[in-house]
Amino acid sequence: MNHRLANKRALVTGGSRGIGAAIVRRLAGEGAHVALTYVSNPAKADETVQAARAFGVKALAVQADSADAAAVVAAVEKTVSELGCIDILVNSAGIAVIAPLDDYRLEDLDHTLAVNVRAVFVATQAAVKHMQPGGRIINIGSCNAERMPFAGGGVYAMSKAALVGLVKGLARDLGPRGITINNVQPGPVDTDMNPATSDFAKMLIQLMALPRYGTGDEIASLVAYLASSEAGYVTGASLTIDGGFTA
Repeated sequence: MNHRLANKRALVTGGSRGIGAAIVRRLAGEGAHVALTYVSNPAKADETVQAARAFGVKALAVQADSADAAAVVAAVEKTVSELGCIDILVNSAGIAVIAPLDDYRLEDLDHTLAVNVRAVFVATQAAVKHMQPGGRIINIGSCNAERMPFAGGGVYAMSKAALVGLVKGLARDLGPRGITINNVQPGPVDTDMNPATSDFAKMLIQLMALPRYGTGDEIASLVAYLASSEAGYVTGASLTIDGGFTA
């Protein structure tokens, strides 16, 4: 693996497991020092931290619930304090509550928007205060922003669609500072929360051009590209990596 991110400093929210953990490992493998946030599983967070440190970089875990705006800001400040700066912010923390419209609870809507939308804005607002030109902000959205093929997912789709508008607008704010902001929109990815062997997965695979789930490492490869100098002319974009789910 090359070291195109050597000595960059990154924060990955929701980085202890799944796609977030794959991103932490990839950024570390390319030479970046990495902080990650987690909510409730310090052992899993430490496992990911140790995997990152194996690449010879600094890595730390910060307990922070993305639904708590103050905790999100504190995580950014902790990253800056420990790593000296922040060059890359990856907003990977997210939740999905799927339920029929008639049964959907307002508190679940509020929680979804707090984690999937508000926390992205809060972390971005806090991080850019410490970013120099060349800074990178990358949000993990979803292909469901463009296609929600089953009932009960409207709120989740709405929360991810909101990120599309957010990066278009913030690209205008951040462009003059030399900072880029983009979304990565994964399709179905094999994680412990959404395993490729489930009955749900079998249903989704039938909707895809490539008849398989993606991997966290595949998503992380696109994130690493956007974090690099090679992507310096990419901003305000929502890049889909979904095996043809939305094709």
